[in-house]
Amino acid sequence: MLTAAPPALGPGQVVFTLHKILAEVGAERDTYVALPDGGTEAKAVFSYRDRGATVPLAAVYDFSPGGALVRYAAWGQTARNAAIDDRVDARDGGFEVSRRGTVPKSVHPVGVAVAVSGYAPMLGQDVMLRAWVQHGRPATMTMLPEGEVAIDSRGQETYDGESGKVTLEHLAVRGLVWGREDAWLDDNGQLAAVVTRDAEGDPHEAAREGFDRILPQLTAAAARDGVAWLATAAKAAERGAPGVQAFVGGDLIDGTGRPAVHDAVVLVDGDRIVAAGPRASVAVPPGASVVDVTGKSIIPGLWDMHAHLEQVELGVVYLAAGVTTVRDMGNILDFITGVREAIDAGKGIGPRVLVEGIVDGSGNSTIGTVLITRREDIAPTLDRLKRAGCAQVKIYSSIDPSLVQPIVAYAHAHGMGAVGHVPNGMSSQQAIDAGYDSISHVRYLFDAVLPASATKGLSREARLERMAAVDLTSPPMAKELAALAAHHVVIDDTLALFELGLHTAEENARREPGIATLPRELRSSLGGVPPPLAAKADAAFAKHLALVAALHKRGIPLVAGTDIGVPGHTLHRELELYVKAGLSPMEAIQAATLVPARFMHLDRELGTVEPGKRADFVVLDGDPLADVSNVRKTSLVVARGRAYDSASLWKIAGFSPR
Repeated sequence: MLTAAPPALGPGQVVFTLHKILAEVGAERDTYVALPDGGTEAKAVFSYRDRGATVPLAAVYDFSPGGALVRYAAWGQTARNAAIDDRVDARDGGFEVSRRGTVPKSVHPVGVAVAVSGYAPMLGQDVMLRAWVQHGRPATMTMLPEGEVAIDSRGQETYDGESGKVTLEHLAVRGLVWGREDAWLDDNGQLAAVVTRDAEGDPHEAAREGFDRILPQLTAAAARDGVAWLATAAKAAERGAPGVQAFVGGDLIDGTGRPAVHDAVVLVDGDRIVAAGPRASVAVPPGASVVDVTGKSIIPGLWDMHAHLEQVELGVVYLAAGVTTVRDMGNILDFITGVREAIDAGKGIGPRVLVEGIVDGSGNSTIGTVLITRREDIAPTLDRLKRAGCAQVKIYSSIDPSLVQPIVAYAHAHGMGAVGHVPNGMSSQQAIDAGYDSISHVRYLFDAVLPASATKGLSREARLERMAAVDLTSPPMAKELAALAAHHVVIDDTLALFELGLHTAEENARREPGIATLPRELRSSLGGVPPPLAAKADAAFAKHLALVAALHKRGIPLVAGTDIGVPGHTLHRELELYVKAGLSPMEAIQAATLVPARFMHLDRELGTVEPGKRADFVVLDGDPLADVSNVRKTSLVVARGRAYDSASLWKIAGFSPR
């Protein structure tokens, strides 16, 4: 059973504006043409700009006079580095389907089936949702070329539109991207807007003409509804009982650097640790709920210092991996503050969220809608971010270098930190001199000996060769390392992210076992370097690892962060790489616990397992001091005093438990 062709709307063309982090970046134009045989052809031309790159996509549907699908094809890109080439052709009572890089195969779906490639184009979503309504709103539908989509109505909602109140039906859609996408239908059952992610996992929003104004409202509604839904779903993962809880019998690695305490007790009352130490010296009060963790290890809750909590499912994934605090380094401000507030109020589930206010400048590579393009923008923009609860401002790549020092100075004068990228046209040394508190991504530090001008116009292979040949002992690099140390600049290196980008897909799967646990939609989004470049890319990554080792040797603080990578798993890989770079297992753990807490001025509340601190800690099935890879063996995670079973959380997010 296949979808009927949607009728032509208005003059035969429908336009969607495309947005990334709520900034308009492109458009999709859908046209409907009557075919000579009485059927319908529907075409989509989709294109948007992303940080200097163009992401183009085209799709076509042919329907018979009776509405049956005859042909579907989609080709082009769904993100900067994600390409598709999908075909579906009616044949012999079924369909022949193919995807990029696969051999065509015959399928005979049972029930309702729809041809759709993912979040894009919007035409595919419109066709899919019309089919869902036409066929009685089934719980699931088969996707062609592959997959299954599930759609759930969240009810009618009213928004302030351009010409007054607008009532839309809110839908939760699963199967097009990893996790939940939010879509809205108008009174005629036509697609009005979508809040989703692109194939890179970045926020992507689309609105039919006339609905652009309400996109911020829809984004905020998606956040509220998503965290509330997830909190309900996560009830099954909760362990323990209300009241005082005693975690008894484990080896306590409190994160201070002190030796492990064997046969320990950690006593929790509400969201506070009230006692932590040897069983012989910590009395378990009568009536306490006792959780036996004999044979396991207890460590502080982990921090991801370069997170992008761009969808609510990531909150569950972070917790499943033992991450109890994240520093969100760039997001739709209303979305992430909504998520933060829902979690803080106990209406949602996820880690503690620290929101960074990302600001960018003008140009072809601009990202987001919070922009500083002149000095007069600095005060109102940073004041707005501070009112939103941002502890730091993240400076992005298109900021005019002449504005960086004034931004940093204003931030510092108003109790905010200044962190982020090194803007185009600046060097990392200039960022240090401007007063940066932290630099994100270790790659920026190479510009002391390998400035952008030296690699401009080179092939990818030649750039890798130049990177591998960098001399980390050269005087310019020594000067930069000395400046970082002297100014106490913290490095948010995202080393594991560069490892993913500098190895083949096969090598990444060997190094990162978490890839095997990913849902289909996430696995398909991970790439890698082509095999012919593998050796040169590996040599370039070895230089990244050596630079992190040099930073550690100089005493320059490192904080563990992922920039997402393989959700939930890349933070663990980051700690493994730290040990390869010369950190002890304890130092690696502290780079994801105590060091971030100190940097964010929260070490009186978080970062170690000690009396008086917040009850954020992780129970592991192994000793991470003997082998830091044991941080992957999360058994229980305790966040704000609530204990959750890690395996159950992974399942809620659609991952295969390890």
